[in-house]
Amino acid sequence: MTATKAPTERPTQQAPRRPGDRYFAGAAKGSGIFILLVLAGVAAFLVTEAIPALTAPAEDVADGEGLGSYIWPLVVGTLVSAVLALVIATPLAVGIALYVTYYAPRRIAAVLGYVIDLLAAIPSVVYGFWGVAVLAPAMVPFHQWAAENLTWIPFFAGPASTSGRTMLTIGVVLAVMILPIISAISREVFGQTPLLHREAALALGATRWEMIQMAVLPYGKSGVIAGSMLGLGRALGETMAVAIVLSGGGAATLNLISNTNPSTIASNIALSFAEATGLGVNTLIASGLVLFLITLAVNMLARWIVNRRADFSGAN
Repeated sequence: MTATKAPTERPTQQAPRRPGDRYFAGAAKGSGIFILLVLAGVAAFLVTEAIPALTAPAEDVADGEGLGSYIWPLVVGTLVSAVLALVIATPLAVGIALYVTYYAPRRIAAVLGYVIDLLAAIPSVVYGFWGVAVLAPAMVPFHQWAAENLTWIPFFAGPASTSGRTMLTIGVVLAVMILPIISAISREVFGQTPLLHREAALALGATRWEMIQMAVLPYGKSGVIAGSMLGLGRALGETMAVAIVLSGGGAATLNLISNTNPSTIASNIALSFAEATGLGVNTLIASGLVLFLITLAVNMLARWIVNRRADFSGAN
């Protein structure tokens, strides 16, 4: 018996790369490296300029308060205002995204989505003027009611502000500002829910809302969380709207309806940098370094959440 020879496999030949492909790959790689260099340059600048404030004696920093005592109220004000905006904006953004994607007629959905996206194009100064001239006076009755009936909640301990320029007001302003970011990402994620998943839920007798609960929300949960984290990063760095509306300068507190509000890092830098000299400039840059680290941590968390579902592919 003659042994049959196994067919020899031909070596796979890689298709030659065209010049345009090489140029595009090089440009994309260069852009990525450039962004990393810019980020590293910003971090190096902040660290270098913050070192004098970090190493200076406590009695020489911030009128003898010390760097930690100076930055801590600003960190509390930054986190409280941003988280409050996130709590207000996320349910509204998810509801808008679901309505535009699955309930509204096509023409109305297109117009409504366009209008919501336009909110992101309004300058923050305009939001600040709206907050201080319209929203703040309108919030005064609620502040007074909360101070009379909700004093058992630490957030409404009072006394109520008579001007309405409180942490609660700036939380509402920031919520409106980050609403289009969360809504846009949620719409994209909800619209990409696999068609067979939705049809299977409807074929089993589910209503539209039950289909959304079983198929759409589980699929888009990570996208909503990632969009919320991006909105949180936007709220953390907001400057002009907070500087115009919030009457900051108080100690670290969770009271949302009084005038003793801590300022935020970004607004404090904007209001104080022009008059700062010497070690005061380094102190402000040190607070900017803290804000940089907080924002970087939020964005990294959002990226980690997105990557958790990067390998998920539903039936299309």
